[in-house]
Amino acid sequence: MQTTGNTILITGGTSGIGRALAEAFHQLGNQVIVAGRRKALLDQITTANPGMKSAVVDVADLASLGDFATKFAKDYPSLNVLINNAGIMKPETLSDGPDSASDFSTVEATVTTNLLAPLRLTAALLPRLKQQPRAAVMTVSSGLAFLPLAVTPTYCATKAAIHSWTQSLRWQLRGTSVEVLELIPPYVQTELMGPHQTQDPRAMPLAGFIAEVMQILRTQPDAKEICVQRVFPLRYAGGTDPAKYDEIFQGLNGGFAGGGE
Repeated sequence: MQTTGNTILITGGTSGIGRALAEAFHQLGNQVIVAGRRKALLDQITTANPGMKSAVVDVADLASLGDFATKFAKDYPSLNVLINNAGIMKPETLSDGPDSASDFSTVEATVTTNLLAPLRLTAALLPRLKQQPRAAVMTVSSGLAFLPLAVTPTYCATKAAIHSWTQSLRWQLRGTSVEVLELIPPYVQTELMGPHQTQDPRAMPLAGFIAEVMQILRTQPDAKEICVQRVFPLRYAGGTDPAKYDEIFQGLNGGFAGGGE
């Protein structure tokens, strides 16, 4: 993926990895449009980054995404990069059983935001992207797609699904102008699971994560999976050794500890 000369839409661009990516691409001279639910926050971000644009959208409102994509493509006909970043991560207690209303509402919200929304938005914008001489779709999965944190089962499951779907999309778009990339974060200092995470010494500093991601994109333009060194133990957990995988799984889940974005 080229890192300059793009028109980029980033969902979930009001905080954490989304905002940091938006600002990094903006600093390289790309036209960046951050998308999120809260207009006031979007306005703050665009004010702090002159030239950056914003778009109000609730990706969890699946029925609205088709109309949003149609209008967006008209407003930004040069759109050539979609970064599906919006996501939520919440703990669940599966042992409460299937009648646990709170956990099932978490399941539905997580599947909608993390899985259905990027699939729907990508499908809606793909005709526009395929018209460009070069384009890219980037999904944001997680190291936890490969080794789950048991306290957040649906989050991990959606990220595993996104990884699988991204591979299929990449194969189906081979021979077109659209690259398909997967960003696989480790545990990063964001507010994904609450303000405490931004200070957790076990998490990778956000600035360091973004710097390494941008370096990979600059120096490895043909990379399909964007993996910083910190995520390797999750991405390649155990290699081909099931016993090693079990050891790493038990180490991650032995106590509630953040394992990845």
